[in-house]
Amino acid sequence: MSEDLESGIPEELRYSEQHEWVSLDDDTGTIGITDYAQAELGDIVFVELPEVGERFEQGQSFGSVEAVKAVEDLYCPVAGEVVEVNDTLEEGADQVNGDPYGSGWMIKLRIDNPADADGLLSAADYASLIEDA
Repeated sequence: MSEDLESGIPEELRYSEQHEWVSLDDDTGTIGITDYAQAELGDIVFVELPEVGERFEQGQSFGSVEAVKAVEDLYCPVAGEVVEVNDTLEEGADQVNGDPYGSGWMIKLRIDNPADADGLLSAADYASLIEDA
């Protein structure tokens, strides 16, 4: 995965203002939270994820992450149907802290309209967002 060397933000992903990322592969999107989000949350101890077959609209909450100091909702950056859930997070939620763009992914969606991702932030735009935070 290529990363912007300055920010550590993968260039090929798209980002939401709520700190989720999506990786597109045709009509399938893999979704997780950003490195910035996991760092702000601290040690993640539990991740609540949906069931395969559930549908979500863009911006709708699809689950939550529980950290030692907070519980935060997770928001779908694109609309679609859940086709896979990262079940390894049940036993190892800390994967989100250790590898948020890899083994810490959360769900895969069959995206209703892949063009929806065009409205998300680029890596550069996301870097600007978190610099201003």
